[in-house]
Amino acid sequence: MLRLALVPVFLVLLVVGDYVAALVVLVVASLTDLLDGFLARRLGQVTRLGQLLDPAADRLYIFAALIGLAAGDLVPWWIVVVIVLRDVFLLVLGVILANHGYGPLPVHQLGKVATFALFFGLPVIMLGLAFPAIEPVSEPIGWAITIWGAFLYWWAGIIYAIETARAVRIPPVEGDGTSDTLESGR
Repeated sequence: MLRLALVPVFLVLLVVGDYVAALVVLVVASLTDLLDGFLARRLGQVTRLGQLLDPAADRLYIFAALIGLAAGDLVPWWIVVVIVLRDVFLLVLGVILANHGYGPLPVHQLGKVATFALFFGLPVIMLGLAFPAIEPVSEPIGWAITIWGAFLYWWAGIIYAIETARAVRIPPVEGDGTSDTLESGR
């Protein structure tokens, strides 16, 4: 919850141009995410709510970084559109799945890598803004990682679309929901 509460703080700091403080908030949020994930798995307290909120928080930080940087003309709006459209695309896939009686698809490893690339690339760009002496190095590296992340983000989206198409083509099973293959004595 702390991580979610820090999203607007992060966005405001970006918009006003306090990049050092924004990076500190992002680091704190990332550390609490790591600690939360470690403790949840270690203590066996993984919950469905946590499984939903964790990727939602990741996306909110990515959107906040994109919007905050684009508002200051530090990144072009096309990158914001490319990344937001992919999430809108996934939202549409989720609606299609729900209309066919399915829940959300499991997270694909490529989606995790893409999110990591965006979650890493944008702060590297911010690092150069916070510390101008390293900007000549951090900006091209940050952009390379961010562009690669956007590409992987869409590639994962296409994989989700293929999986959605497969799922909705599977006809529902008639009957009481028991499995003939799992019954004993057969």
